[in-house]
Amino acid sequence: MISNIQGQIERVTFHDEENGFTILRLKVPGYRELVTLAGNLMAPLAGQIINATGEWINHPQFGEQFKVVQYKTLVPATVTGIEKYLGSGLVKGIGPVMAKRIVKLFGEETLVVIDETTDRLSEVEGIGEKRLGMIRKAWEDQKNIREVMVFLQGHGVSAGYAAKIYKQYRSQSIEVVKENPYRLAMDIFGIWFVTADRIAENLGFQQDSPVRVQAGAIYVLGQVADAGHVYYPYESLIEKCMEILGVDRGPISQALENLYSEKMIVIENLPERDTASTKGTSAVYLSTFYACETGIAYRMNSLLRTPYSRRKVDAEKAIQWVQREISLSLAPNQVEAVKVALDSKIMVVTGGPGTGKTTIIRAIMTIFERLGVKVLLAAPTGRAAKRMSEATGREAKTIHRMLEFSPRKGGFQRDEKHPLICDLMIVDESSMIDTVLMYHLLKAVPLHAILILIGDVNQLPSVGPGNVLQDIMGSNAVQVVGLTEIFRQAQDSDIIVNAHLINSGVMPSLDNAEDANHDFYFIEKNEPEEAFETIVKLVCIRIQNAFGFDPLDDVQILTPMNRGTVGTSNLNVEFQKALNPREDGIMRGGRSFRVNDKVMQIRNNYDKDVFNGDIGRISKIDTVNQEVTILFDGRAVTYDYSDLDEIVLAYAISIHKSQGSEYPCVVIPLLTQHYVLLQRNLLYTAVTRGKRLVIVVGSKKAMAIAVKNDKPQNRYTLLRERLGDSDRSWRKA
Repeated sequence: MISNIQGQIERVTFHDEENGFTILRLKVPGYRELVTLAGNLMAPLAGQIINATGEWINHPQFGEQFKVVQYKTLVPATVTGIEKYLGSGLVKGIGPVMAKRIVKLFGEETLVVIDETTDRLSEVEGIGEKRLGMIRKAWEDQKNIREVMVFLQGHGVSAGYAAKIYKQYRSQSIEVVKENPYRLAMDIFGIWFVTADRIAENLGFQQDSPVRVQAGAIYVLGQVADAGHVYYPYESLIEKCMEILGVDRGPISQALENLYSEKMIVIENLPERDTASTKGTSAVYLSTFYACETGIAYRMNSLLRTPYSRRKVDAEKAIQWVQREISLSLAPNQVEAVKVALDSKIMVVTGGPGTGKTTIIRAIMTIFERLGVKVLLAAPTGRAAKRMSEATGREAKTIHRMLEFSPRKGGFQRDEKHPLICDLMIVDESSMIDTVLMYHLLKAVPLHAILILIGDVNQLPSVGPGNVLQDIMGSNAVQVVGLTEIFRQAQDSDIIVNAHLINSGVMPSLDNAEDANHDFYFIEKNEPEEAFETIVKLVCIRIQNAFGFDPLDDVQILTPMNRGTVGTSNLNVEFQKALNPREDGIMRGGRSFRVNDKVMQIRNNYDKDVFNGDIGRISKIDTVNQEVTILFDGRAVTYDYSDLDEIVLAYAISIHKSQGSEYPCVVIPLLTQHYVLLQRNLLYTAVTRGKRLVIVVGSKKAMAIAVKNDKPQNRYTLLRERLGDSDRSWRKA
């Protein structure tokens, strides 16, 4: 039966900004207890008056609720309601304490004063010129944001996007959305093509509209780039666009022609030998990726052609000297690596854990420093750079910091016009470097310098598009030294021994569960629910009791998937409850964030100097200024509430996101439900992230599938071919 109720919001229990679903508690006149109201609401705030039409239902788990069908919000009229309304986070600069002071002074006229005579707020204790300006701007923004919210709501889009859209376009927001809603997907992180497409459909854009099909083609190219491809075969792209956009071939071909004319994409004929393995004879690139891939080839070939002016070194004497200097005896292939470094412009050193890559870095660096050469050390991630610094005793920087990104000036400040000052550049964890980052790095390396890339080619390729290290090694354009010998001290580690067994396609030893003298354990659980329960007990109790590892600081769960019982999404929700069971916190995008939560950045943010995969801890949530402070390796970074879609919980992370990092202890769920992702390089990468302890929880069958599956997904790139033939000039289609 349809009913109508009206009351004041006491508190919002849950609100998902993406779809608007809300559960709140309503104080309704005539009801002794608070009413639970559920439904899709637009930006509900404590203190608001809700007039709702709907029906009473009996939820099997939560009892009686009022399910909203239609509603409208009213500004609170009572002093208590206004105080709650203002103190609920509506306006930056006004928290519960300040709301109480303002309402005490202005009473029922408070909202009129803020709206019409804002300057009078300076009469309130604690509101100076700076806070007054903040409140004035926030109040004006709120009015404009609500206007955008109402507009979007009318076109089937949740209110959660309104603040981001307004932040990007300000007063032009509604005009931009009406004119070309697909701009949202290109301009605003977190608003994807699917959302923009829904807005466009509600605004009357036709399915085969040129604007839609062009935006859709760019979206599909972005999707395949997210899967690691630098280009995509023309015919495969057409098929994928037809499937996703639901339009015929004609409009898609025309859209690609238009995008090519506008220089947003590049279409290039594939070399003949590559056409057999792809559909069609053309490669389609987003222009940025084309510029980066061809730029890498050009810069590397330029580096190789430019001689290094240095005095001739007697390699044998240098090796004898450096062994005494670093008090280590080099193995034969380490000696070879040093000799190659003394006679090359570009070289690659690759090897698994325990094969002495760090020793090679120290030896090469020590010799060149003795020669008076300026050496720079770099790595793709903060943690990898920190490890490099600790191992060498020299400063190592992340590539991003070394290239001096400036938000104010825009882009990297180091490039071919302002190169780095160095004669030798050594880069660790090079398997992580994607096409775009490698291009920017090479632009900044002076042509006279030597470049040495260190990495483990058997790990997963970069998260970003490309397979740069493998392509460089496969091109035969540079010298490659592979380290294969596991050193004696490393042979005592089950982690290292088993990692090499996995990499060789051999099942690791799984029969040491009862022996406490190992650093690698396998606990057999064949069902997801059993594995989940075991992981909870391990992380929360058993590992700390047996090994002394802190569940938050020292233990990292690495899982192949995001979905499922032992996927990142479910594990993060459950471990937040188990390890950080605070009641205070905020809800953003259906996710709860609390002080002390372990979180991860999921996109490169150059303005904040934090990057995809960086892990930190929430140290402060400021509900007055609507800001969250996160500590990344001790450095405080502040996020506005509207930026929190860049942050996810990180009690459990995907194995892909763990690249370049090491953790004292890793726990890896491995089940047959992960079948599509069970690959040798994935398992190898996960195991090698563990520094002192690795525990795999899962089935032997899943382990066997992963170990045997040495067919990683192909990534479409042409870097290997470009490097292998520096004179090739393929014709653009």
